Amino acid sequence: MRILSCEELVTLLGRWSGGRGALYLLLAARLRFLIDEGQIRAGTTLPTDRALALALAVGRSTIISAYDVLRQEGRIVRRQGSGTQVADARVPAAPTGAEGSMNTLFLHLMEPPDDIVQLGCAAPAAPPPELADAYRRALDGFVSDPGGDIGYHPAGLGELRAAIARRYTARGVPTGAEQVMITTGAQQALALITSTFLTTGDGVVCETPSYPGALELFRDTGAVISAAECGPDGLDHAEFLRLLARERTRLGYLIPTHQNPTGAVLPPLLRRHIVLRAAELGVPLVEDEALAELGFDDVVPPSLASYAPDGDILTVGSLSKLVWGGLRIGWVRGPAARIARLARVKALHDMGSSVLPQRAVLELLPQLPELRARRVAELRRCHDRLRERLAARLPEWTPRPVTGGQTLWVRLPHGSASAFAQIALRQGIALLASPGFSARGDCDDHLRIPFLSAPEELTAVVDRLADVWQRFAANRPSTVIGEVLTTPGAPTKV
Repeated sequence: MRILSCEELVTLLGRWSGGRGALYLLLAARLRFLIDEGQIRAGTTLPTDRALALALAVGRSTIISAYDVLRQEGRIVRRQGSGTQVADARVPAAPTGAEGSMNTLFLHLMEPPDDIVQLGCAAPAAPPPELADAYRRALDGFVSDPGGDIGYHPAGLGELRAAIARRYTARGVPTGAEQVMITTGAQQALALITSTFLTTGDGVVCETPSYPGALELFRDTGAVISAAECGPDGLDHAEFLRLLARERTRLGYLIPTHQNPTGAVLPPLLRRHIVLRAAELGVPLVEDEALAELGFDDVVPPSLASYAPDGDILTVGSLSKLVWGGLRIGWVRGPAARIARLARVKALHDMGSSVLPQRAVLELLPQLPELRARRVAELRRCHDRLRERLAARLPEWTPRPVTGGQTLWVRLPHGSASAFAQIALRQGIALLASPGFSARGDCDDHLRIPFLSAPEELTAVVDRLADVWQRFAANRPSTVIGEVLTTPGAPTKV
């Protein structure tokens, strides 16, 4: 019999309270869906009323009422002394793995569009006009001269691989086309690396907090994660190196530039130290550069690979944050032998990424400097506006400024970030709290807030957050943990 923890259930519930109506009915509806879809299996013990009420920041009566609805429907069984269990299986249970451990970040992406202000995913809100023009040129060229291309390129379009290689060479990392593989976004690159180099029981060393997409991949593979602390002041590199030297460590994962979520930038001297030590230990490094080109000072720090161009370093890049998430073009740069092995694995997965987007990126590359300058200027303005508004409305939050990227890592002066995120969700704002970024699950005092919206939208969002925080901080059970907490213009929960 499986016992479902509060943390696991809260993750599965996702944006359960984002609709209109009584909270207990919204909760019952989401639990019903999870049970009927087999994501919560028959015989599973659900959290107690009191524990789940605390985790969801609602009154205990909300949990009791929701459970009672499901009990009357025959979906759960409640017995004194035995707790609450899911009743007979209505459909085949979902397989264990990613479905049962999916991070809140991805659950937000899977939710249908609604009136919720989405602060969970940090990405450009819309594609730039240059991208549409690039697609038109790519399509015109393809129609006029297809060149006998059958369309299967497991390692990526040769011309694009060469173009990405030239960009690395220009940054001081001599690279040939054979050292680059094109992927369907950086997430696929990380997934291919993880499945190729890690198996159950292998050790992987990373930062904490870190990118949830990488952490979930490591967990799903059954790897043993060890993590060094990373804050706004940077990585505890001594601890990172100590962990890297552990037996059975097979991989090191770092976001050295505008780290997600803290925004920290690893100094050049420490980059070199880590690269040299990893080479001595024979541990491959994965360098996540998805945010590397979003620096406010228009300077891209040296890649880890620049300290060992022929070393065992896999550098992951993407255009999702610079151009648009829907473009889904990423890449891996590394030793030719490693790239060839990854390409063989990718061929088994999808036979190669779609060709037309790759051709469009080829058309777009000459315009990237201008596009990047405009994007960075917009991010800088929104960063300054968000900090200014937080200082005015939420002065006790005091987030540290960052030098690039897309988000602020905001420490709450007190209380649970997860509980606050649950309450904010009921006011129409989806936030990500620190447990989703923690490699150890031991941190619940931070929120990640993107500064991607227009200045006027940021003002409205912060005003709503300030109203929620005022009541949360006052610790009034009747409004914070109880049934009603409303903000003008937000859905009302009764």
